Amino acid sequence: MTHAPLSLAPLVRLDALPLSPQTHGSQFAAATAAIAAPLGATHLGARLVEVPPGMAAWPFHAHHANDEIFVILSGTGTLRFGTGRHPVGPGSVAVCPAGGAETAHQLIAGASEPLRYLAISSMREPDVMEYPDSGKITVFAGAAPGGDKARRRVSASFRTRDAVDYWEGEEA
Repeated sequence: MTHAPLSLAPLVRLDALPLSPQTHGSQFAAATAAIAAPLGATHLGARLVEVPPGMAAWPFHAHHANDEIFVILSGTGTLRFGTGRHPVGPGSVAVCPAGGAETAHQLIAGASEPLRYLAISSMREPDVMEYPDSGKITVFAGAAPGGDKARRRVSASFRTRDAVDYWEGEEA
């Protein structure tokens, strides 16, 4: 199923996008605006993200099916990538390919100003996301991460320590 574009124009001005805030606890906050889906893209995701000083938009994670690119527009911060940390600022482009813990990533805004960036991703589903800091796995099917949540047939997160044997609960 494809989405009809909300606009017939293939262009959008970033400063005209309405940002929707999200927060969780004392570490995570961001304001985001979808870019690609409203203009009709179904296999490419893009959103504008603005993260307040000292915060991260999302937990440290890796996608097993989706590549992501982050284009830093303004502000400074740190990219956690695998076991490393890298400074980012205007003009920085971070490529975070699909993989496991070695490609896990997170952008954290610096202490003095918001970090504003474009987050661009392939929109493959299903996807499995791995969270090395918390030992969790998330599975999405029906809509890729960042996609239309109403279209998801499967959306589940669990701690890897709670995994069961493949045959558990099955009759012989």
